[in-house]
Amino acid sequence: MTVPGHLRRSVVVSRRWRASIAPENIIVRVGAVRVGNATATATTKATAAFAHDRTRRSSSSSTATASPPTTTTTTTTTSDDMEALWMPFTPNKLFKSSARPRVLARAKGMHYWTTDGRQILDGTAGLWCTNAGHCPDPIVKAIQDQVATLDYCPSFLFGHPKSFEYANRLVSELLVPDTKLNRVFFTMCGSTSVDTAMKISLAYHVARGDGTRYRFIGRERGYHGVGFGGLSVGGILNNRRAYASCMIPGVDHLKSTYHRDRHAYTRGEPEWGGHLAEELDSLVSLHGASTIAAVILEPVPGSTGVLPPPRGYLRRIREICDAHDILLIFDEVITGFGRLGRGTASEYFDVVPDLITCAKGLTNAMIPAGAVFCKGNIYDALMNTTPDDGSPYIELFHGYTYSCHPVAMAAGLATLDYYRDQDLFDRAARISPYFEEGMHSLKGLPNVVDVRNIGLMGAVELEPYPGSPGRRGHELMERCFEDGVMVRQTGDTIALSPPLIVSEGDIDVIVDTISRNLRKLR
Repeated sequence: MTVPGHLRRSVVVSRRWRASIAPENIIVRVGAVRVGNATATATTKATAAFAHDRTRRSSSSSTATASPPTTTTTTTTTSDDMEALWMPFTPNKLFKSSARPRVLARAKGMHYWTTDGRQILDGTAGLWCTNAGHCPDPIVKAIQDQVATLDYCPSFLFGHPKSFEYANRLVSELLVPDTKLNRVFFTMCGSTSVDTAMKISLAYHVARGDGTRYRFIGRERGYHGVGFGGLSVGGILNNRRAYASCMIPGVDHLKSTYHRDRHAYTRGEPEWGGHLAEELDSLVSLHGASTIAAVILEPVPGSTGVLPPPRGYLRRIREICDAHDILLIFDEVITGFGRLGRGTASEYFDVVPDLITCAKGLTNAMIPAGAVFCKGNIYDALMNTTPDDGSPYIELFHGYTYSCHPVAMAAGLATLDYYRDQDLFDRAARISPYFEEGMHSLKGLPNVVDVRNIGLMGAVELEPYPGSPGRRGHELMERCFEDGVMVRQTGDTIALSPPLIVSEGDIDVIVDTISRNLRKLR
């Protein structure tokens, strides 16, 4: 398993998958290394920690004991019922013509239930977002109490206590103190967080008298939401194709770091590819440092198939940005809030950006919300643009109707409490090696061309059908759902990002279901 040096820990291989893992792929380390509050101790036999049999692990699966949270009444959703809704990022005609569409009615813990009563194990945390599992009681209660107390408060010229409390707690509890990321701007979602970070970057340079910096550098295969700013710096062709004439000017892109011939079946950070960061230096030379406002990257691109960065890549990007006074934005909408066993990917990789965008796990996705964290010097630069004479000068002309929404702030505070009380970040770090072994046990199955993982993120890449890209991935996703497990399809890649409450038994079920259905695909 490949992880940053300061996080190296033992790989413990389950007897459950031992037969499917080649001996040369089993790494055994001697010694004990601290991972948060989790200690992993290596032994000379990789299976020592798994003396219990598969039956015991299976009994720990939430699948074995789950029951619907409320009524068990079932209904049927027809094509007529679905006609008015234009579904996002969905093949609408195919979905609405399905004999048994994937319509979900309830959720609790690790599971969904469909309208016709089927139980579905959630292998994706919804859309990478329900990190604490579905409907945790304390968060549900916080939302209910808040909506009955203060349903809405405008954030333009007004405030409410929970918005200040949540910002302070994010700075003190989620972010590493010495990063100087100590200011929070609340938005509505990941897309609005990205556009906000881009606008703050531009405003910062203008405030410093450096208004020639208008250019952004994104990356191929990057996803930064669906606003025009995010689409412009993003690198997914289908997302941009229809809107190409309206992309913002002055954007360039780094090449994707993923090279299958070099990276296939890598565990964690690939050893090859750190040098690819030098392309940023070339783009700086091409455009001129004085024109570049910021570089924006996902530390681990998720929506394009879980692409861990090569070792040293992010650190070198940071160094180049520092050398040319360019801001660095990490889009952590997916990687924030424990996905890698740390509060942020910035902490995991020990690389500090100037701004971080987040959403999803911010409120456990139970209420829409997003945020931008930025360094104090950026905030101060904008505050210093207005005089201290008591006049009502606005330092940043930006915001949203739902910024700092009281119900979102209450949900966020309860979510932070839940992460802490359930020790979920450290729990994710502890179970990630088991998840890794399960993922890589799929190597060698029909049509599998790559498996990759980092933290509680993983992907299985499939050989596409000739002339029909995305079809094989879609078929596998459908088959797994019919078999009781939700996975995410992105092209011909199946992505996994289970809630941080996932058990070893749940991982067994997810891996078994993918394995079984891979064998059924033609």
